[in-house]
Amino acid sequence: MGIADDAVEVRARGWRTLAALHGLIETDLERALQKEHRLSVVEFTVLDALSRQDGWHMRMAQLARAAALSSSATTRLVSRLEDRGLLTRVLCADDRRGIYTELTPDGRALLDAARPTHDRTLADALARAEEIPEIAPLAAALHTRAAS
Repeated sequence: MGIADDAVEVRARGWRTLAALHGLIETDLERALQKEHRLSVVEFTVLDALSRQDGWHMRMAQLARAAALSSSATTRLVSRLEDRGLLTRVLCADDRRGIYTELTPDGRALLDAARPTHDRTLADALARAEEIPEIAPLAAALHTRAAS
């Protein structure tokens, strides 16, 4: 095995570590958010992304990038959240082809209620991950980074 092969293995090991940590965190978040707020992780991500924008709105393409979804998956998700009264779509005033997605007051209230659950679950999952030797260094790095 040469140096190039070693570099490939290091990258692959890093990716596997990241994927394992992501899976652990996402599973815990999904369970807690569904149980306590009837929200999926991706729904929380969309509400959170919108809440961080001035005016609480984004174009659909921006929202797709923020949620790491395809444009069609984003459209379906926004439709479901709109049906629940958490989001609304409005036409862009200066570009009639553009559509903004906005957080409604009910969406903001649900996000505000769910955020402590999300934050507590994330902290707990990272603490648990620090006890798993294969992912402990990455989990600890995230904890350290978040504290600074």
